[in-house]
Amino acid sequence: MRFETRAIHVGQDPDPTTGAAVVPIYQTSTYVQEEVGAHKGYEYSRTANPTRTALELALASLEEATHCLAFASGMAAEDAVVRTLAPGDHVLLGDDVYGGTRRLFEKVLAGVYRFTSVDIGSVDAVASAVRPETRMIWVETPTNPYLRIADLAGIAGVAHAAGALLVVDNTFATPYLQRPLSLGADVVVHSTTKYLGGHSDVVGGALCTSDDHLAERLAFLRNATGGVPGPFDSWLVLRGLKTLALRMERHCANAAVVADFLARHPTVSTVWYPGLPSHPGHDLAARQMDGFGGMVSFEVASCEEALRVVKGTKLFFLGESLGGVESLIEHPAAMTHASIADSPFAVSDSLIRVSVGIEAVEDLIEDLAAALG
Repeated sequence: MRFETRAIHVGQDPDPTTGAAVVPIYQTSTYVQEEVGAHKGYEYSRTANPTRTALELALASLEEATHCLAFASGMAAEDAVVRTLAPGDHVLLGDDVYGGTRRLFEKVLAGVYRFTSVDIGSVDAVASAVRPETRMIWVETPTNPYLRIADLAGIAGVAHAAGALLVVDNTFATPYLQRPLSLGADVVVHSTTKYLGGHSDVVGGALCTSDDHLAERLAFLRNATGGVPGPFDSWLVLRGLKTLALRMERHCANAAVVADFLARHPTVSTVWYPGLPSHPGHDLAARQMDGFGGMVSFEVASCEEALRVVKGTKLFFLGESLGGVESLIEHPAAMTHASIADSPFAVSDSLIRVSVGIEAVEDLIEDLAAALG
């Protein structure tokens, strides 16, 4: 089956009891057993829930993975995969990552694991930064917020030669545009809050892998620490998957028009969008991805100008997060990346990030034009 068909059908057979065409919300914490041990795969919903199982089967199929584990948030998923390491292990972390990811490493896990940051846009730089104790390389591509592109196949070669796992945050691209496991990654991370849910009404995360042993370890950690999504949250993300292909086509088409408009605007100094031929990762993105995504970042003259612009839009709502059907605009230095404002990896305070929604693109351009002046 092709992507669009799998998004609607894998793990989503009609309910055998009622014939319901949509997977039910199994709003239960426990399951009746006919006798001790006869639990039909379900005994307690922290361990497994049928609605969550349906989501995991569908998302694993879309990521071309053998296993998927859903989590209560993207950060819960990130925390779980890092905890598969032994204390003292070394992690190579991209130098342009989501602020919450860097906060997790710098302010929560630094006493347990060692990590250094590296330019993931250069395979040679990654290879040079590997240590004998390196056991994980963490990559976002496209990155957040500068939309840099990493050569996944090249970095996978470096990771595996060092005996390390390659973990790829695929939130920006989604499996519709990029499937990291097919390029050599060991684990794919998602904030399902974003494009997979797609409607700004749910918080969730997921890990996908085809490594049986690693999947077993991750399932143990999730059950032991309890970071599971509820059945309604799982149902919302599963519903979102059904229209992912359609939405991503529109997100990509709209973002390309927005990026072109911004690149020609006299008050915009720089535009980061991998679909622009001027983007340093454009050719790699064209080979590695099936589209360039719905995220665009751009820089204006100053912090004051950036704050004026983000307050001046009407259709682009000022807010954190991304990937919903509505367009969002934000000031990363003061919002999504504020937690690393005192870090050497702090983002420019004149940077603006937009999540381009699926509205009529002409209206979006008019909105940005009015705000930019």
